[in-house]
Amino acid sequence: MFKWGIIGCGRISHRFMQGFAAVDGVELVASYSRRPETVDAFVAQYGGIACRSIDELLASDIDAIYIATLPDSHAAYSIAALKAGKHVLCEKPVTVNLAELDELLAVAKQTGLLFMEGMKPPFYPLYGKLKEYIANDPIGPVGYVRAGSAVADCPPGHPNYNLELVGGSLMGIAIYEAFLALDWLGPMQDIQTMGKFGETGIDMFAIFQTLHQNGYAQLYCGFDMHGKGDALIVGTLGHITIHKNWWNPAKATISYLDGRTVELNEPFIAGGLNYEIIHFCELIKQRKTESPILPHELSRQMIAMIDQARAQIGLKYPVEK
Repeated sequence: MFKWGIIGCGRISHRFMQGFAAVDGVELVASYSRRPETVDAFVAQYGGIACRSIDELLASDIDAIYIATLPDSHAAYSIAALKAGKHVLCEKPVTVNLAELDELLAVAKQTGLLFMEGMKPPFYPLYGKLKEYIANDPIGPVGYVRAGSAVADCPPGHPNYNLELVGGSLMGIAIYEAFLALDWLGPMQDIQTMGKFGETGIDMFAIFQTLHQNGYAQLYCGFDMHGKGDALIVGTLGHITIHKNWWNPAKATISYLDGRTVELNEPFIAGGLNYEIIHFCELIKQRKTESPILPHELSRQMIAMIDQARAQIGLKYPVEK
C-alpha cells in the first residue's frame, strides 16, 4: 500500500482523486492547502488528515506527494518534499522556468528519490497503443506535427488570467503541445513565436513554430478563442490524427499513403489521471528515480521551449528574478 499526501486542494486535486479512486494499492493519508476551509472540505470528501502546515504534511507517514498548487510554488514544494524523503509527482508545468527545474532536479538526484512531472497524455491507453501500432506498421519518419488548444470558457478571476500566479496560455496549455512536438520530433533547435496579451498582462493567445532535430511543428494555445483540439502527426508514408481532445486521447486515425485507414479506439476511465498514478507507483516499486516515458530531460526540454516562447513575446513573471 502506497501512502500519499497532496499539496493543493483545488480543481486539479479533485480530478486527481477521481483517478486515484480507480487505482489499487494506494491510500490518501494527508492533505494540505494554504486555505484551511479548502483542505477541510477536501478531506471530508476523500478522507485522510487535514494538515495545517506544510511541515505537518511532510512529517506525515507518507511515501509520495502529489503537488497540485499553482506553478509559482511547484519548485519550492517539490524541493521541500524531496528533502523530507518523499517521492514527488508534480503537476505540469513542473516549474516556472528551466533554472528552477534544474535546481529541483539537482535535489532529486541528491536524494535518490523519484520525481516526475504530471504530464498525462503519454500514459493514456490510446497513446501507448498508438506508439505500439506505429512501431509495427510505420508511417515512415515523422517530420511534421500540428497541434493546439484554445478554450474560451475560463471565468473572470481564474488563475489562468493572473500574472502573479504564473497564468497565461503558454504555461497553462502549450506545455502539452511542447510535449507532443518533442516526443515525435526530438529536441528543439529553433522557435518563432507570436502572441497577444490580455488586460491582466498574460498571453491570451500564442502561436509558435518550432524546428526540431527531425522536423517541424506548428503549435497554438489560447484563452480567448475556441479551438478544435485535435493533433496531426505527419510522416513520409502516412499521417496520424489524434482526435479531440488530443491531450485526453481516446481515438486516433492512421491514414497510409497506400490508401489504408486504421482506426484506434481506446476509451479512458476515471478522468485519465489514474494511468500516471499507476505508472508512478510502479516506478516506486522498481526503485526508479525517473520515468522512462517522461524522463527528466524531456521535462527540461518542454519548459525550455516555453521559456524561449515567452522570451520572444516579452512575457516575464513577477516571481522570476
